[in-house]
Amino acid sequence: MIDRLKSFFLREMAMPAEEAQDDGTEALRIAACALLLEVAHADDYLSEGERRHLRGLVRRHFGLPRDAADELIAFAEDKRRASVDLWAFTNLINAHYSTGQKMVLVEAMWGIVLADGELATREDYLMRKISNLIGLKSGYLAEARRRLDAGATGRPDDTGSARCHPS
Repeated sequence: MIDRLKSFFLREMAMPAEEAQDDGTEALRIAACALLLEVAHADDYLSEGERRHLRGLVRRHFGLPRDAADELIAFAEDKRRASVDLWAFTNLINAHYSTGQKMVLVEAMWGIVLADGELATREDYLMRKISNLIGLKSGYLAEARRRLDAGATGRPDDTGSARCHPS
């Protein structure tokens, strides 16, 4: 019974095959971008600072030119709005990202959450929820925020080469 349920959810909730490249990179990009968008919208307001920060993150972390980054954000936004939960996105990330890549993604999410200078209760809750869903062990979320606060990554003017995509 559990195997049938698992099979159903994997089949029904997975990204359609035509949306992914042969190696799955595009589906992973969409999933990561959708999670970034989810935290950006967590406080029900996407400030211009958050929007600029998101665009910069997507361009840097995925190595995309401006137009491609904007297309990815728009497509991921459509997927995020159509989704009933975060499982399809977090499941892909959990299955294909290393712990280090998950940490980079969480740092990027913290950067968006903190871009407006405030931490809303829903944003904090969502960060903990996503961290758990992508399989980060206890303490990684706080470590990612400390690294961000220390200036390691995630600043809008950061030109580092850390990337969220799988190697």
